[in-house]
Amino acid sequence: MENSEGVKIESTVVTEEPLISALDIALFVVIITVAYFWYFKRDKQSSSSEKKPYTIQPSSLSSIEQTSNSSFIKKLKSTGRSLVVFYGSQTGTAEEFAGRIAKEGARYKMKGMVADPEECDMADLVEMKEIQKSLAIFCIATYGEGDPTDNAMDFYEWLQNGDADLEGLNYAVFGLGNKTYEHYNEIAIYIDQRLEELGATRVHEIGLGDDDANIEDDFVSWKEKLWESVCSHYGIEETGEESNIRQYKLVDCSEVLPERIFSGEISRLKSYENQRFPFDVKNPYLSKIAVNRELHKSGDRSCMHIEFDINGSKMRYDTGDHVAVYPKNSSELVDKIGELLNADLDAVFSLLNTDEESSKKHPFPCPCTYRTALTYYLDITSNPRTHIMKELIEYASDPKDQEKLKLMASSTPEGKKEFHEWILRDNRNIVHILEDLPSVKPDLDHLCELLPRLQCRYYSISSSPKVYPKSIHITAVLVNYTTPTNRVNKGVATNLLAQLIPTNDELPQPTIPIYIRRSQFRLPPKSQTPIIMIGPGTGLAPFRGFIQERDYARKEGREIGEMVLYFGCRKKDEDFIYENELQEYVANGTLTKLHLAFSRDQPEKKYVTHLLEQNADELWNIIGEKSGHLYVCGDARSMAKDVHSIIVKVVMEKGQMTNSQALNYVKKMEQQKRYSADVWS
Repeated sequence: MENSEGVKIESTVVTEEPLISALDIALFVVIITVAYFWYFKRDKQSSSSEKKPYTIQPSSLSSIEQTSNSSFIKKLKSTGRSLVVFYGSQTGTAEEFAGRIAKEGARYKMKGMVADPEECDMADLVEMKEIQKSLAIFCIATYGEGDPTDNAMDFYEWLQNGDADLEGLNYAVFGLGNKTYEHYNEIAIYIDQRLEELGATRVHEIGLGDDDANIEDDFVSWKEKLWESVCSHYGIEETGEESNIRQYKLVDCSEVLPERIFSGEISRLKSYENQRFPFDVKNPYLSKIAVNRELHKSGDRSCMHIEFDINGSKMRYDTGDHVAVYPKNSSELVDKIGELLNADLDAVFSLLNTDEESSKKHPFPCPCTYRTALTYYLDITSNPRTHIMKELIEYASDPKDQEKLKLMASSTPEGKKEFHEWILRDNRNIVHILEDLPSVKPDLDHLCELLPRLQCRYYSISSSPKVYPKSIHITAVLVNYTTPTNRVNKGVATNLLAQLIPTNDELPQPTIPIYIRRSQFRLPPKSQTPIIMIGPGTGLAPFRGFIQERDYARKEGREIGEMVLYFGCRKKDEDFIYENELQEYVANGTLTKLHLAFSRDQPEKKYVTHLLEQNADELWNIIGEKSGHLYVCGDARSMAKDVHSIIVKVVMEKGQMTNSQALNYVKKMEQQKRYSADVWS
């Protein structure tokens, strides 16, 4: 462009026109202005990145407020604290554990605070050495295929890419994972090792919590030994003072105007009345239920096909993504708590953090009614953890109830056994505990402080945006089961969804808050790449989207690779979901092969794993000879593990490899995203 303009200028000289015209001057000013703006903007960005290698995700705060609020070091120094507990939490458990550690710090003369790494400038870790007897503890969860939680992602990347000198930083790490997954506690292990590489001092060995067994027991055992190490490292002693101190204080909000009271919104007041894009975990989209139909043909179980309307929301999803659904507790359970505690559920209240320096002012959106808190914000159906047993002791008027709670709150072998049998094995929730220990009458505001947050539920999306750009489909089994105490426990989300049946167009359609969570469970970039899909039961869900997408490509005239599906259920005439769709895809050539296993249609049970073993040649042809992709979706505890073992065996036999070579081959497939799993336990 510049050379071309120069030629034109030279031409005007030859024709004896003025050397510089008004147009030339105008162009020159524009060029100088653009160059000036570009140079100084780039310089400013470069300078900013050099000064601050760790970035914070955008928020509603101004940059000045972000800088001020993100400095956890300043808060520690200004409030005389020496303990900070960071959490990487996807479901709230790690955050809860972090709070318990920070609270117990007072027993060891270490005033603590809980911090979200997403809201902190983690580069300030280098300044921890300036605080006498300081300690940083990390409660870090791993989810997905060895992924950090959303709020710990930036910190994880900062550790990977940075080379900060952390000498003088004292730390300890507790990981939250699940042994049924291959990448068990991978993020916590990495953080523990990386901090040491950067010069930090490990005060206590890493703790690895297993959610497939008893993560509460793992945490309590680790925590007890942690404090022993802390006392030894710093030369301090336990004060013996109990830490049953309220973190939040009750505020009467009966005079608050109705329009200032939360009624179930996740973050922003009236967000469901005034929806604003973009939609995410803190700002879900209130979606209409467009379709809700039963997929099972008979039997006493139920599987629902549900379609969420996202037309006009600007929400986009990719095949293989997850949709998060925000549930609410049943009014029956909520009313039962009010009845057991003789409480006015419609009273308006707020819980205000007694720590004025904490960035978390309330445990959930406040002010609201107790009914709203118990319905939308608090988990009243899961098994309470031992610290709740401890807090309930003071509210028991019957000595027998007191002793039972004390035993379950203790870390003795007898206490752990009692907690495991009475709470976990018998599957008691807080409602059941209050029913079975009638003298326990906690203040409702204290109970609201103790109970964990009600979490959204994630479902694999069972549709393709190429075919359904304005809706999201899920496939969900209705969860109902009888406990050893003959109570019927109901899945919070699926039982709510079962009630949301669309009506005729003249009436308002039922709605539910949702948002999209990105996944790494993806089709190959090239439509010609052959794939094998293994998904018994509702594990079929994401593969329905995969097949739709390949079918769309075929109809556009593009070449598509082989698609082989392994599907299993109990009985063909009972729970063969999407049967007609799948048979149609076989007929039109989109689905190359459909291998079916109906476990209870013959005397001996038959599963997809049996079919895989029978089809070793086909498996090796696709994943070995044709470098195809293999996908597994469903139960992580047994099915996914069995599939992995079979694949390794096939690679050994058909690829003529040793066991070690086969394991490395499969590992390489996983690293190349040629072997992907979307599983749950």
